[in-house]
Amino acid sequence: MIKLDTSHLRGDIYGGLTAGVVALPLALAMGVASGLGPIAGLYGAIFVGFFAALFGGTEPQISGPTGPMTVVCAGLAASISAHPDLMGNTGLIFTAIMMAGLFQVALGLFRLGEYIRLVPYPVISGFMSGIGGIIIILQISPMLGHSAPAGTVDALFYTPTALLDINVVALIIGAMTLLIAYKWPGKLGKFVPGPLAALIIGTLVSLLVGGAPILGDIPSGLPQIHLPEFSTISFFIVAEAAFVLALLGSIDSLLTSLVSDNMTRSRHDSNKELIGQGIGNAVAGLFGGAPGAGATMRTVVNIRTGGRTRISGMIHALVLLGVVLGLGAYASYIPNAVLAGILIKVGLDIIDWNYIKNAHRGPRWDLALMLIVVGLTIFVDLITAVAAGVILASIAFVKQVAKDQMERLQQTHMIRHNASDREIEILDILGDKVNIFDFAGPMSFGAAADLGHHARSQLEGGALAIILDFSRVPFLDVSAALAIETVARDAAASKRKVYPCGMSEAVEDTLSALEADKHIDPSNHYKTREEALEAALADLGNPGSTGFDKLATA
Repeated sequence: MIKLDTSHLRGDIYGGLTAGVVALPLALAMGVASGLGPIAGLYGAIFVGFFAALFGGTEPQISGPTGPMTVVCAGLAASISAHPDLMGNTGLIFTAIMMAGLFQVALGLFRLGEYIRLVPYPVISGFMSGIGGIIIILQISPMLGHSAPAGTVDALFYTPTALLDINVVALIIGAMTLLIAYKWPGKLGKFVPGPLAALIIGTLVSLLVGGAPILGDIPSGLPQIHLPEFSTISFFIVAEAAFVLALLGSIDSLLTSLVSDNMTRSRHDSNKELIGQGIGNAVAGLFGGAPGAGATMRTVVNIRTGGRTRISGMIHALVLLGVVLGLGAYASYIPNAVLAGILIKVGLDIIDWNYIKNAHRGPRWDLALMLIVVGLTIFVDLITAVAAGVILASIAFVKQVAKDQMERLQQTHMIRHNASDREIEILDILGDKVNIFDFAGPMSFGAAADLGHHARSQLEGGALAIILDFSRVPFLDVSAALAIETVARDAAASKRKVYPCGMSEAVEDTLSALEADKHIDPSNHYKTREEALEAALADLGNPGSTGFDKLATA
């Protein structure tokens, strides 16, 4: 049951009205950039904004078309236009938006919202900066008075052509729009937001001067229903785009939710937010709207002007609905260069300048990872960029953890700092004839491969006994268990003895289930490291034993 909190009604009304005014030029611009047209941007802002607010898990969040979603939508439009059997079928784009919404609902129902936030920051920074770059690249030609191809690479190749034939009026109007959007005074921004002021002034100048390409006729009134379309030719193209839309829309929304939490000192519900975003996108696709997500700038504006509950997001959508029903004819005079100027500012704002400025002071690998993701985002595609970034980050993390674990294993002398007096006494007696593997926490599969090599080098170096201290190991994976088997097998082949101690029931069960303990004497398990050292001392000090003979002749 959805409960509407009316205790902040005055602030919610003012916040929703302000957010709606701010969203108007952005929705028009995002609609054009998506390849679906300005009215689709408005429909997307209306339906995603209303239903994400009503059903979502972040009370003051404002949702609508955003840069990442627009880029994916434009890429799908380009793919459909390039396919000879699908050319011009925009119904497939709306089908992908509906599918994306259903994917998001599924993510929320299966409670996967928390996991989406585990994407490493350099990856998020990289693809957001890459998306900002794509938006800027795609708007260079419209800023110069031309219509650019939809693809990023094609748009780059078309730029020299546009530069050779610049529409000076369009360039001046676009540059002026960009300047106003950036430099609009904060005091005036309380009454008229910068993007809206840039839109109005740029359009008025265009009407006075003339000569700049404009949007042209924009349909107004209520939208038409677009039923899903499927075919064997289009299914995989549509499904892939829908998956990317769902993934990026979810990440984009949850990141904005974190911003909202920080500003309002509240806590959002990630899974509920995904369900709300999914419902919004599914309805938007059904009624011909562009895809959307939680929009950071619009959410911040809403909160700063008093919005605190979901009512503000719903009011923002109703404001835009009023624009569609009454002002569509006037929007047709907006120049493409004006929207290009607004979008270039959006692209510049999306780029993670703060991280770029400080990245050289941090780990070099994180900077390299961010640059890799930026390149893949711009020149390949977003899903490849995110997938490759997560995989590379995971590999780097596992490598670092494995390195740290192996360094801890090799620092046997550090055990003396927390050893008992009796343990220190035994270590002084045995010296380098005993080697202790003190595992610090769960053993990762990254360290497992090196564990066997390290144990073998210790055996070759003269160690007669190996103590495996599992006191701080809650569990083992398959790789680690098999590495323990390798250590025990090599020790048995070298007539050495392994003394495991501190094994939890989970560790014993894993070793037993995989038969990785067959080279370890079942009776040779000890509760503590001191007991294992006592046993090693007793064995090595037993005349006639292999250990004693080697110890005596050393």
